[in-house]
Amino acid sequence: MSKLLLSTKNTELIPVEISDAEFIYSLRIDSRLNKHISSINGTIIDQAKWIEDYKKREKNNEEFYFIIKRTDNDKKIGTIRLYDITKDNGFCWGSWILNEDKMKSSAIESAYLIYKFGFFHKKYKFSYFQVDKKNKEVIAFHKKTGAAIIKEDEVNYHFEFHMENFIKLKEKYSKYI
Repeated sequence: MSKLLLSTKNTELIPVEISDAEFIYSLRIDSRLNKHISSINGTIIDQAKWIEDYKKREKNNEEFYFIIKRTDNDKKIGTIRLYDITKDNGFCWGSWILNEDKMKSSAIESAYLIYKFGFFHKKYKFSYFQVDKKNKEVIAFHKKTGAAIIKEDEVNYHFEFHMENFIKLKEKYSKYI
């Protein structure tokens, strides 16, 4: 991916590289952080191989995976990913993990940045994603940002988020942007 600046006051998104495998693996195996994400099998080497394969998908504009960093100390604090781009120009996002080094505003800033990337840099029309019904904190977060539940199944709520939601989000949280 070409040099793309995705940053807010406290947070920056940096494209994932193979050298990030150990950090990503450490997040995904941390039992405090992985309750509501897909489980991982394997080793750091397997994670590096996954990233190597992912970089091909990135090159083909099929998905985009980022490290979330703090701007004050350059510390890596998490991951976020845009994927499953639809024929009608929608995008899903997830693989969203923030560790204990995050700031109070890291969640809103990283969500803002992934939406900015999807809507402005890639010109997608809407975002969709699923959240485990047990993940009450993340459900509340998405409702607060303007995402709407469009359906549910036994396990997940299915959300959508549109450009007009993004504009309101930007206004509401302008002090962080």
